[in-house]
Amino acid sequence: MTLCFTRTIHSLPFKHPRFSLSNPSKRPISNFLPHSSSKSPPLLRPISPKPHLPLFLRPPASSATFSDLQKFHSWAKGLAFSVGSKFLDSDNGPDTDLLCREIKWLLEDAVDDTSMLPHLGSSQNPNLTGSKLIRLKVDLDDLYSLWNQRIEERRPFQYIVGCEHWRDFVLCVEEGVLIPRPETEMIVDMVEEVVSKEKGLGKGLWADLGTGSGAIGIGIGRILEEGGRVIATDVSEVAVSVATFNVQRYGLQDKVEIRQGSWFEPIEDVMGKLAGLVSNPPYIPRDQIPRLQAEVGKHEPRLALDGGENGMDELLHLCEGSSFALGSGGFFAFETNGDEQSELVADIMTSKSENSFRDVKIKTDMAGIHRFVTGFRR
Repeated sequence: MTLCFTRTIHSLPFKHPRFSLSNPSKRPISNFLPHSSSKSPPLLRPISPKPHLPLFLRPPASSATFSDLQKFHSWAKGLAFSVGSKFLDSDNGPDTDLLCREIKWLLEDAVDDTSMLPHLGSSQNPNLTGSKLIRLKVDLDDLYSLWNQRIEERRPFQYIVGCEHWRDFVLCVEEGVLIPRPETEMIVDMVEEVVSKEKGLGKGLWADLGTGSGAIGIGIGRILEEGGRVIATDVSEVAVSVATFNVQRYGLQDKVEIRQGSWFEPIEDVMGKLAGLVSNPPYIPRDQIPRLQAEVGKHEPRLALDGGENGMDELLHLCEGSSFALGSGGFFAFETNGDEQSELVADIMTSKSENSFRDVKIKTDMAGIHRFVTGFRR
């Protein structure tokens, strides 16, 4: 059956804070059986080259005059005003007000000394003559090109600047990696609550399957107790590279291990030993992807969006494997497309998993949508 698409996917506009995944593995259920502790970790494929450095982390290797930067600012705002409400009316995309805020954020990331930014629209400051050189982290020509891509191609703003503000992190993102959404932060909140109540889970081994940018795994790694650890996996080489960069940037190498592979494949050596299993898998029905906002449907990786005919392919795979992956008392949390999907997943985990789970619950996101399914292994 076709499920109702209830997830609101925006171009993720907000800053300060601003607001994968994997192909399904169709192996028989017997492949999920726990392995002996003597088995070594699976052989991992090579990690791809380092991801592109986010704009705000780049050194100020270029410069432009204040006058030339004013001209860019005026031109960029002109393009933003030409949009009006066209994108918003078309597919709930950004309007002029949002695009003008994005220009401000783009310049904050691109300019070395941001104290001059409030004066771009004025010629009244005597300390900022037109010939004054402003150090930039990107060539001015490239800045023009980036903003043109934002308007003409509807390229997501996060890919333009190379990062996303999520919880208290600033995570590297780029093409090929899903931009983490604010509702997904709630998975980390749920884990934090469970760890505080259930003795031993905070010191255990957790898995984040389909980690994308590494957001969930990094968030969990920050809250686990001494001895607690996360294995974060993704089938995409680009995602593995980006997640590795983000883990290293926050100094969590001892807490979060990145492995490449599809779903349960990279964690075969720890099946049956997990204290927790979380995932935000692809769950959008395939025929609804062309109708998504252009920033999403045309630019974000289909691998991280496409959940099959009814959006349930990867969720069903997670349901099948979780009873073999989790140890007794282990916690799971899955994000879904909302309401009907959540009900189906909850039904599977309660009545179709040979009574393997207890306390299965559906939880709402910030918009009141029944977004998550959680529970415990008996």
